[in-house]
Amino acid sequence: MSEGGGRPRFQQLQYEFAAHLRDPERHPPPAGVEDRRLAVYRDLFFNNVGNYLAKAFPVLRRIYADDDWDAMVRDFFARHESHGPQFYQVAGEFLAYLDDERGERPEDPPFLRELAHYEWVELRLAILDADPDAVAADPDGDLLAQAPVLSPTAWPLVYRYPVHTLGPDNHPDTPPDEPTHLVVFRDRGDRVRFLKINPVTARLLALIRERPEAPGREHLETIAAELRHPDPATVIAGGRDILADLTARDVILGTRPPDAPA
Repeated sequence: MSEGGGRPRFQQLQYEFAAHLRDPERHPPPAGVEDRRLAVYRDLFFNNVGNYLAKAFPVLRRIYADDDWDAMVRDFFARHESHGPQFYQVAGEFLAYLDDERGERPEDPPFLRELAHYEWVELRLAILDADPDAVAADPDGDLLAQAPVLSPTAWPLVYRYPVHTLGPDNHPDTPPDEPTHLVVFRDRGDRVRFLKINPVTARLLALIRERPEAPGREHLETIAAELRHPDPATVIAGGRDILADLTARDVILGTRPPDAPA
């Protein structure tokens, strides 16, 4: 027998059951189901999602009062339609909720979305299916004469707030005058790390991503011209040291072999 928009009855019961679990205040339970039994499922589903989000966004969780955090998780659970079938994708769905559905709330810090993104990046890089050792790169190549290779597990990022320092005792209401440049990366030991970088290093990494076939010297010459530096050789010498340091950290993997695709 079908009802409820042409769905079979058992499917209609599933929709009613799921809607009630997600938002019990707006959606009544299916008829004939004991509330004591439903309460077990309501708590189980909500606590599973809430506990996962608390682990995925630990700094964000500590910044929020318990009631405010629970209310945000409840709003996400009730309103957001997730599409990823794997449980680890819940963190990315939470980011989408913050961007598209959360809106402005008085209890939210102004850096909510940036901090959530930063914590998601750490989680995403930890499970990213990318192997730096599978990338064609010569670790002993000349970083000036040849093209530096950026690791696929190194993500240059820029934020208005210093997301790497935020916490319960440091949650500013306004951003500093200068943005925060970071590179978050997973090294060859599978450890996720971050490095605060200056705007010149950030620009160098951006150029490497934009023009992966260009040698390091060409990138540094571009930066020297953009800075209108009176002594480009100084920029190139400093840039060589930066490239060497980034290579030692596994942010740069080496240089591109001549026959490697760009």
